[in-house]
Amino acid sequence: MVMKHYPPEFKAEAVALYRSRSGALIRVVAEDLGVNAETLRNWIRIDDGRRTGSRAEDGDPGGRAGPGHGGERERYATQAGP
Repeated sequence: MVMKHYPPEFKAEAVALYRSRSGALIRVVAEDLGVNAETLRNWIRIDDGRRTGSRAEDGDPGGRAGPGHGGERERYATQAGP
């Protein structure tokens, strides 16, 4: 699968479009824009984090640190011996 890179302006407009459609489903808005629903969902989570001041801007959507969000990786790195 190829990772697509979208300009920040497009991401912001996509999130704004989703928020402007009362009761809209992420899946439907994503289809309208031609992006994957999970991609749009991630953009919304990141924007939600920016609004609440969480760590979403640091690549930690929702401010949580669990498996795959850095904390797990650090723990394994410190357990690994030379």
